[in-house]
Amino acid sequence: MKMLNLKRVKKIISRFDNARVLVIGDVMLDEFVWGAVSRISPEAPVPVVWVNRESFMPGGASNVANNVATLGAKASIAGIIGDDHKGRQLTDELTKKGIDAEGLIPDKDRPTTIKTRVIANHQQVVRIDREKTAEISDRVLGDVVAFIKSRIKDVDAVIIEDYGKGLISPALLKKVVPLARRLKKIVTVDPKEEHFSYYKGVTSITPNRSEAQNAVDFKIKDDAALFKAGWAILKKLNTDTVLITLGENGMCLFRKGASKPLVIPTIAQEVFDVSGAGDTVISVFTLSLCCGATYEEAAHIANCAAGIVVGKVGIAVVTKEELTERIKKEIEG
Repeated sequence: MKMLNLKRVKKIISRFDNARVLVIGDVMLDEFVWGAVSRISPEAPVPVVWVNRESFMPGGASNVANNVATLGAKASIAGIIGDDHKGRQLTDELTKKGIDAEGLIPDKDRPTTIKTRVIANHQQVVRIDREKTAEISDRVLGDVVAFIKSRIKDVDAVIIEDYGKGLISPALLKKVVPLARRLKKIVTVDPKEEHFSYYKGVTSITPNRSEAQNAVDFKIKDDAALFKAGWAILKKLNTDTVLITLGENGMCLFRKGASKPLVIPTIAQEVFDVSGAGDTVISVFTLSLCCGATYEEAAHIANCAAGIVVGKVGIAVVTKEELTERIKKEIEG
């Protein structure tokens, strides 16, 4: 963190309010069912959960948009929802947060993706997924692309959030990525490991260790393997940078034209929940680039943001004030 200048970082973060980001990806509604367990079911060896409340949060790509908006930037989102109550609920939740959700296109052929987590006595008991992952129809693809074209000239960056639920496909990216690069927009990708070949020519990609090693087809067991994987992905996709996130071990940044990678140790003091940490990393990394940060500065700032959210329970976001305070603490020791 000594490489960061506090005055400069504060200036970068203060500019977040002026940044405009379009998030394209697989949106979800995260449902939490909270309760307590006092006995085992007589019907099967499973706990009986007495439910006392439920809560809902934007998930997947919509959590990325929520991260962007919470940090003060203007967020728009393009994705697919079902023509159902949960889809309308997700749209309403995002709109309440000041996010432009007009690009959430209803698809009559699929339900809104819902991840239901049952939490009892502060522990997750079970997760229930309701989704359809087939590729979208040409009609729905056309509607999504039309929305993207209507917004892309007015944004600073595009974040592609690929959860493998059917939206992110070669057909979509062949229309979007060349257009974005032609307009000199930053394009960052949070990838799905089976889709690495889709992302050629983007600005940056942010795989985790598992996604990176699947992309190169060998295990990342040590630094030598990590460095080999990072350079291989950079060359294969012809990106400007590759930022591999390493959980409790921080992250590693590979830059086109650099002689060596930048290893960034974690700053997390306590890790309670890693849910959504990748969403925070790509949001903060992209916003920082929009606001004049170098790739190295953006990676350090994103690493600080990740250290904050993993210290919170549940799918969390970080504010500008929290981020500035944490970076100040790290710089000043």
